[in-house]
Amino acid sequence: MVRLTRLNGIPMFLNSDLIEHIDITPDTVITLTTGQILRARESAEEVVRRIVEFRRLILDPKCERLAEPLSEPVDGGDAGGDSA
Repeated sequence: MVRLTRLNGIPMFLNSDLIEHIDITPDTVITLTTGQILRARESAEEVVRRIVEFRRLILDPKCERLAEPLSEPVDGGDAGGDSA
């Protein structure tokens, strides 16, 4: 799963196996095989980079980056919606 950010600033984790396609409009629009549509703050290129990094970590048992986060950590879990 890859960590992304919704347009309202709330983090989400996306099962990248469910991605059908990614559209590049003013927003990054991700369509899933289920028909669900998600919008993310990250660019399409960043989404793809995170997917590749995640799959590399899963498939390469020799990968030394397993101890490193896939992206910036979620801040303390504050659901108050503070967006900077």
